[in-house]
Amino acid sequence: VQLQASGGGLVQPGGSLRLSCAASGGAFTEYVMGWFRQVPGKEREFVAAVSWSGVNTYYADSVKGRFTISRDNARNTVSLQMNSLLPADTAVYYCNAKSGGDYWGKGTLVTVSS
Repeated sequence: VQLQASGGGLVQPGGSLRLSCAASGGAFTEYVMGWFRQVPGKEREFVAAVSWSGVNTYYADSVKGRFTISRDNARNTVSLQMNSLLPADTAVYYCNAKSGGDYWGKGTLVTVSS
């Protein structure tokens, strides 16, 4: 499966952004879809994930109540709505597909700064 993330950019603290990831080349509903993020010099960290059906969602404690992950199986897309953004959310965000192995797309940069 190939993954293409989009939607990153510069936003002020307290603002919102919506990331999207389009998947192609695989059976989308076979994958648990997720988002991870990474800042230079640190490990890539889990942000959120959604089950194949979209019913079950999982979040890192640091983003609970602010971020919402969703998927559209008809369009083979997964989205991450990010609200109340903090400077600490600044990172490169990566889309992930998991089914046995892990598949990664190129990241999209999110910068939260005034």
